[in-house]
Amino acid sequence: MKILVVDDSIAQRTMIVSIIRKCGDHQVIEASDGQEAVEQFTKSNPDFTFLDLNMPVMDGKEALRLIKEINPEALVAVLSADIQKKTVEMVNQLGAMVFINKPVTESRIGLVLAQAELAMNR
Repeated sequence: MKILVVDDSIAQRTMIVSIIRKCGDHQVIEASDGQEAVEQFTKSNPDFTFLDLNMPVMDGKEALRLIKEINPEALVAVLSADIQKKTVEMVNQLGAMVFINKPVTESRIGLVLAQAELAMNR
């Protein structure tokens, strides 16, 4: 599976990429903000995207909106420490497959990847 990982924190990206690689033989593409995420999504057409919500240049909400415009079937997991009900509802309305609370765990990433693979095979 080709996976795009978007987070402005290099430490978070590195940790997520490391977990993804433990979960299988996946190709990983990285981006450090929402604008770069949209560019990488357009160029690479990933199967799945892990998208941070709060980033400079372009936030995850806008990036998610644009990604879903490019591909309404895009599978996106939004990652954030902001667990307010209105935030979770908003990203769900924008088309996120799942909302993951930060800090992420290896088991949660593995579960989401398994859900993504099931969704891809429908």
